[in-house]
Amino acid sequence: MSAASDPGGFYTLVRNLLFRLEPERAHDLALAALRYAMPVALARQLHRRAAHAPVNLLGLAFGNRVGLAAGLDKNGDYIAALYALGFGFLELGTVTPHAQKGNRPPRLFRLPQHQALINRMGFNNLGVAHLAARVQHFRQAVPDAVIGINIGKNRDTPLAQADRDYAHCLRRVHRLASYVVVNVSSPNTPGLRDLQQTQALDALLAKLQQVRDELHAAGEERRPLLVKLSPDLNDDDIPELVEVVLSRGIDGVVATNTTAGRAGVADHPLAGQSGGLSGAPLAPLAEHVLQGLHAALRGRLPIIAAGGILSAEDAARRMALGADLVQLYSGLVYRGPRLIREVAERLSRAA
Repeated sequence: MSAASDPGGFYTLVRNLLFRLEPERAHDLALAALRYAMPVALARQLHRRAAHAPVNLLGLAFGNRVGLAAGLDKNGDYIAALYALGFGFLELGTVTPHAQKGNRPPRLFRLPQHQALINRMGFNNLGVAHLAARVQHFRQAVPDAVIGINIGKNRDTPLAQADRDYAHCLRRVHRLASYVVVNVSSPNTPGLRDLQQTQALDALLAKLQQVRDELHAAGEERRPLLVKLSPDLNDDDIPELVEVVLSRGIDGVVATNTTAGRAGVADHPLAGQSGGLSGAPLAPLAEHVLQGLHAALRGRLPIIAAGGILSAEDAARRMALGADLVQLYSGLVYRGPRLIREVAERLSRAA
């Protein structure tokens, strides 16, 4: 099979070149190449090949159980190209009310020998209005695609006013999103993880439920609301957080975000860089939190597993530990688009 007929093979050819470039530049070039170089016919073929074992969850019809994790396409500028690769769903963002540049570069680092990334991007994005316009445009072509939108707060918004930022984003994307994820777990916005504390999370989710109820009363279809949690939670924290999530009528959980820890990479020269660690070293932490959530939830809410999924076997293990869907990010960097098909086919056989 030629590189032209296999985007995974093509990715293998260009990965060495991309890895010679500064990581954030390589990220931008790879997405641009994907958008401009993939023929429409090939895109459709890939989607059919990966669309195995459709599943209904959260009141939505997912093409398969494999999704794109938030962070790769923060602004919705590459929705069509990414969707064409065969994902069953995409999650865009994290998006904030107003555009912000994020943290100062360099802010993305590769650790190839560990199949890992460290990022301290800091919610760099063009603002919720831009993302909403991009999603609305895509919806005109593919109205039934499952598109999640991950929302957060601007860096300069005090934590005491964070609920206003989340509420603003929810109001702006609610009509367009298939589901909305509340990101309270990124380690790259100062203080953000304080919103995972029980009382703070309860107050934030109460506000968002109020907004969702208002939108529904105004005629909008009710959208599922999920919370994305950290892999660095203590075991004792999980049952309390689950009770908050359940009591506030939240529809699901994403487990997990990146870790502030450096287990598995402590000897690497880049380990001292601040930011969230993702990729293979994150897997044990993400799996541990997934197990804890599954035990506490007892099947009452679906779980989307993310963090350190770099093979079909990794994805199958997450499903065995209690996940209902999986998401990819770092795996795409190291394995390329073929990983989507491999995971979708493996999970279709396990269904």
